[in-house]
Amino acid sequence: MTSLDVTVETWPVRGAFTISRGSRTEATVLVARLSDGDAQGRGECVPYARYGESVESVKAQIEDVADRVVSGLDRRELQDILPPGAARNALDCAFWDLEAKRSGKRVWEFAGCAEPTVLTSAYTLSLDTPQAMQQAARDNATRPLLKLKLAGPDDLDRVKAVRAGAPDADLIVDANEGWTADVYSSLSPELAGLGVKMIEQPLPAAEDAALADIKRPVPVCADESCHDRASLDALEGRYDMVNIKLDKTGGLTEALALKSAAEAMGFGIMVGCMLGTSLSMAPAHLVAQGAQVVDLDGPLLLAEDREPPIRFDGSQVAPPQSDLWG
Repeated sequence: MTSLDVTVETWPVRGAFTISRGSRTEATVLVARLSDGDAQGRGECVPYARYGESVESVKAQIEDVADRVVSGLDRRELQDILPPGAARNALDCAFWDLEAKRSGKRVWEFAGCAEPTVLTSAYTLSLDTPQAMQQAARDNATRPLLKLKLAGPDDLDRVKAVRAGAPDADLIVDANEGWTADVYSSLSPELAGLGVKMIEQPLPAAEDAALADIKRPVPVCADESCHDRASLDALEGRYDMVNIKLDKTGGLTEALALKSAAEAMGFGIMVGCMLGTSLSMAPAHLVAQGAQVVDLDGPLLLAEDREPPIRFDGSQVAPPQSDLWG
């Protein structure tokens, strides 16, 4: 018999983390734990208000299926009873971890994946004044890939300032739906000239049809517009890449399926994260193998992390140890 427990945890952010929707000084996550008495599996999720989620609503979703878990619900059946989102992510990843702990094998061994290797992650610079972002860029100038949070009238100045602060780093930018079509049209050629490699979700998801009629001098990546495989058909002609996040897909199961389907349709792959601990990054690390862009820096933005954490060496991210996950 398998039991289910869910807890809410708060982790302090290093300073503050700011995007177009506001600032945060802490990350609130939920951890689902599945136990059969001998082995325990864990999964972490991050509720996101942008998708109508709250800590309370996600916790209730998980607790609502507790009786079915005790009655024998498995990971495959889970896909049908919970929608894509944070609640299913925590449970799905906990099922994968429990199976690994029961079998004594790593998740990649029975997920049909190659053994994971060290990845290079982007490092995110919070939205701030051009001067502050330039200083942050200087402080991280040796990192190979910097991701800039944007959304405001000074965005071109911000990118110019970061480029001056980190002249050798590759740059990608994320507007978090904060631009209009006119702003995108005027900024994208300028960003191409500054060497920006990718623009993430420039327009609100409800307005991104406009991207089909605008030149894209820099590859554009869907984030808020892409959740699971059902999202893909609408993205053709609008985006060049998709950002796979397990809190959007509803776990590792759908994330792996989405990656395969997106690649078959010709989309480039980015694997990103919400602001969470190493327990959130661990299953995403498996999905991120072979991705064109990896953005799993969540633990680097926190003041504290789990033990054992995923090991970072600068921007190099090692595969998780088995006692963390999988």
